[in-house]
Amino acid sequence: MSKSVQTPTPNRRARRQLLLGTAGAAALSLGQSPSWAAGQNVSGDALPGKGITVLPVKSALAEENFQTLLVMKALQQLGYTVKPWEELDYPLIHVAVANGDASFMANHWNPHHAEFYQQAGGDAKLSRKGVYAAGAAQGYMIDKKTADEHKITHLDQLKDPGLAALFDIDGDGKANLIGPNAGWGGEAVVAHQIKAFGLESTVSYTQGNYPALIADTLARFKAGKPVLYYAWTPYWLSNVLRPGQEVVWLQVPRSSMPGVQAGTDTRLPNGRNYGFPLNNEYIVANKLWIEQNPAAGKLFEIMQIPISDISRQNQLLREGESKPADIQRHVDAWIKAHQKTFDAWIAQAKAAALKS
Repeated sequence: MSKSVQTPTPNRRARRQLLLGTAGAAALSLGQSPSWAAGQNVSGDALPGKGITVLPVKSALAEENFQTLLVMKALQQLGYTVKPWEELDYPLIHVAVANGDASFMANHWNPHHAEFYQQAGGDAKLSRKGVYAAGAAQGYMIDKKTADEHKITHLDQLKDPGLAALFDIDGDGKANLIGPNAGWGGEAVVAHQIKAFGLESTVSYTQGNYPALIADTLARFKAGKPVLYYAWTPYWLSNVLRPGQEVVWLQVPRSSMPGVQAGTDTRLPNGRNYGFPLNNEYIVANKLWIEQNPAAGKLFEIMQIPISDISRQNQLLREGESKPADIQRHVDAWIKAHQKTFDAWIAQAKAAALKS
């Protein structure tokens, strides 16, 4: 049975340490080994993580708690002392892990977070092996009723002021496209594509607190009003406004991505183009720490969960099961239902430590 892991409340002082550098980061720069970076020398049935402290880091999104806690519980089974996670924005998460201020993140989406990964030092400072969850989609959605009535299938059709006005929320005559928070990664793509597809004069990019904006979007939908928003999977919203039923994906006229993703072909295997490539979720860790902890490295490489399981857990959050004890229960239930898989992860990780 897996051990209980404390689900944390963000600590301002700890956040400052992550931003300004910690003793662990200083030790790394001086060639020393802080406790979390200690190497493994394992024999027999010894736990490879004994005496080694791990610091996870994630964003403030509650929808990431499940995946992160599952990794934490697996690390505990290997003997690691796992601290409560810290919360930062995605760019700073990558920097914190790269600099050794945190051990790992379980919610790196590639290529969605490719810019953050490269800016933090890329493969020279970070380890990214094995897909944790595969096939996440993202793009633009509108309600099916409006799509069918006005025959809207592509985002660039909103260059037509009459069609754009259908999605006007604030009365300026322009469509309000609800988008992701600053720092998530997707916001740069949305802003780029509005300009690239000639939509600046008819579409306003509405940003803010995404969960709050989506709650308003859902209320507008229930009131029978047209809605236009950026969405991704896995997220609880796709279980309420279901693609192909209540809402539809909009295609884009061509592939167009900014920054390090420039030139990426965003067409899906079915030939449709929603403007974003499919993403895979990875566990990204500090490279030096992984080199010194082969058990954790192997664990991060082989852990994989169905993206549909993440979506189902996210729906439980939406239904009110969002307290720390609820997340603990969700993770424990997943482990119990997949005990053979979980035990195999632990066995392979232990074997990797013995070989080192």
